[in-house]
Amino acid sequence: MKFTFLGTSAGKPTRERNLTAISFELVGDNKWYLFDCGEATQFQLMKSKLSVGKLDSIFITHLHGDHFYGLPGLLASKKMDEALKPLTVYGPKGIKKFLDCTFEISERDVGYELTIIEYENFQEFEFDKFKVKVIPVVHSVDSVAFLIEENDITDKLDEHKLRAIGLNPSPLYGELKKGKTIIYKDKEINPKEFMLSPTKGRKFIISGDNSQPEVMDNYLKNLDLLIHECTYTQEVFDNLKKKILHTTARDLGASCNEYGVKNLIATHLSPRYHNDGKYPVTLIEDEIKQNYKGRFFIANDFDVFYLDKERELSYV
Repeated sequence: MKFTFLGTSAGKPTRERNLTAISFELVGDNKWYLFDCGEATQFQLMKSKLSVGKLDSIFITHLHGDHFYGLPGLLASKKMDEALKPLTVYGPKGIKKFLDCTFEISERDVGYELTIIEYENFQEFEFDKFKVKVIPVVHSVDSVAFLIEENDITDKLDEHKLRAIGLNPSPLYGELKKGKTIIYKDKEINPKEFMLSPTKGRKFIISGDNSQPEVMDNYLKNLDLLIHECTYTQEVFDNLKKKILHTTARDLGASCNEYGVKNLIATHLSPRYHNDGKYPVTLIEDEIKQNYKGRFFIANDFDVFYLDKERELSYV
C-alpha cells in the first residue's frame, strides 16, 4: 500500500504546506484514490507522480473548505486533460448541491461520467480489493473517518505441496486459483487441498478533523495504520482564547498507545508550526513520542509512505 501526502496544513496553506489531500494506491494496481481535496490539490498533483487519468474515486471527510475547495478545479481540469475515465465522489450531505451549483453557474460540462454519492454514517462501500466504512467523528461540523479494510488474500497456492506431486508452475496453477478442479496424471486435483490459509487483509483509517481520536474506539484496536490530524500541541491548545475541535499531539499519541495502533502518520498541522519560527514541528513530534510507543511520522507535503504486507510502515 502506498500513500502520498499532497497537502498537510490545517485551515490555510503555508509556504511549506498545502491544504489536506492524501492519495492511496494498492501497489500493482492501475488506479488510485484521493482522500480530501483542499484548494490547489490539482497543482500539487502536477508535482507528483500521480496521474489524474488513473484517479478512480474521491472521498471527502467533511465540508470545511480546506478539505474540499479543490474539487471543482480538479474535476473540471480532468476533462481538459482528456482523462475521461468515470469518477465517483463520496461526500457528506451537501456535496452534490455544491458541485451541481458550481458547474451550473460556470456552465461547465465535465465531459465524463461523474457519480456523486452522499454517504450515511456507518455505510459501507465495496471495491474490488477492499471495502470502505464511514465512521462519524467529533468536529464543529459533521466529519467522518474512513476505515479501509483490504480483502483477505485467499488464492495463495501451496507450491511446495504441488511440486511434491510433480506439478510445477503452469497455467494449471491459474485454474486452481480460480477454485476449479483440474486433471493431472489422470487424477482429479481439488484446489481446496492445495491452498494456503488466507492472508488477513490490512486495515487503516484516514480521519477527517476529529477532536477525540478515542471516539473510534474498537476500530482503533490493533489497527495497522492511522492517518489522523494533529493540529496543535497541548500547550498551544490550552492557551487558545477560542477552543477549536481539533486533536492535540498528546491526545493523539495517548489514544494510539491505548488501543495498540501499530503505525501512525500525523498530518493537518496548524500553520503556526514551521521550523523557522517560534513553533518548530519537532514540538509536535516530541509530544507524540512522549505518549506513543509505536512507529510514527509527521507528514510533509509530497511525502510517500509504504505499508507492506507485514504491516511495516516505511518512508520513501
